[in-house]
Amino acid sequence: MDPVQENSTSPSEFIILASEFVFLGFADLPEGQVLLFGLFLLMHVITLSGHLTITLITLIDPCLQTPMYFFLRNLSSIEICYTLAIVPNMLANLISVTREISFAGCAVQMYFFVALGTSECFLLSVMSYDRYTAICNPLRYSVIMSRSSCQRLLLAVGTSGFVLALGLTVLIFRLPFCGSHAINHFFCDIPALLFLACSDTRVNELVVFALCFLALLIPFLLILLSYAFIAAAILRIRSAEGRRKAFSTCAGHLVVSLLHNGCAIFIYIRPKSAYAPDQDKVVSLVYTNVTPMLYPMIYSLRNQEVQGALRRVLKRKVFSEKM
Repeated sequence: MDPVQENSTSPSEFIILASEFVFLGFADLPEGQVLLFGLFLLMHVITLSGHLTITLITLIDPCLQTPMYFFLRNLSSIEICYTLAIVPNMLANLISVTREISFAGCAVQMYFFVALGTSECFLLSVMSYDRYTAICNPLRYSVIMSRSSCQRLLLAVGTSGFVLALGLTVLIFRLPFCGSHAINHFFCDIPALLFLACSDTRVNELVVFALCFLALLIPFLLILLSYAFIAAAILRIRSAEGRRKAFSTCAGHLVVSLLHNGCAIFIYIRPKSAYAPDQDKVVSLVYTNVTPMLYPMIYSLRNQEVQGALRRVLKRKVFSEKM
């Protein structure tokens, strides 16, 4: 074989190996970069603190060793990794002159963002099934949601999310990016990269839509179906206190599901022709910065059991320090 041919690469392969992307981010707000940095850093610290608190409390408190809190602990762990995949790089770019990221770095960021976001969608649907079982089939709850069943469900959630993310990332980064490499976004998001591709992306868009249908719409529909049955069961409860308690265990999860899935469906279930970068950046800020910060307050820190566990941990800490 001719050694020149052996070492040759196609133009698109050369560009992928030799080039890099540049984030435009919030370049249209040059005077507000420092202010945005301070605001998003504060939100990031609050987000990490809230989810770390939930993770530790549900791990060490013996009263919270139930399937609901097992899934909640893993949801918080996913949220921590999810925000770490996006926000630190975004913060660095806000105070950096150069906002470059290599093709490999962009692919890795997209992979973990998609994997963790997809896993969260699947986990939210599993959590809705857990609540459905607890309220609609309480006598068999401990059998259906046994420790081994919960672990298998969690394994299936993680495996599905990371496998789908791998296929989607390979699909996107096989495209040639032979024009502008300026991403009008603050992270490597799917629509922004499809917009930059210089080849026909209709097949890619169709596959992306199919994967998003599988990872977003189906879990969301299952969540809505579960809550339709849950609502019917709650209405049949005669005691007002019983209805209130049943509703309180589900309301937070429903709000989180609506926020996460609603934003994701708005961004990803649409054609390339409908891409609106400025609008997408605003929505992306909501689901990568705002909603992860609100989740602990919505879901757990207003939960009486979590509050009680937090008080017990703090009392033990104070008591041990006095001793």
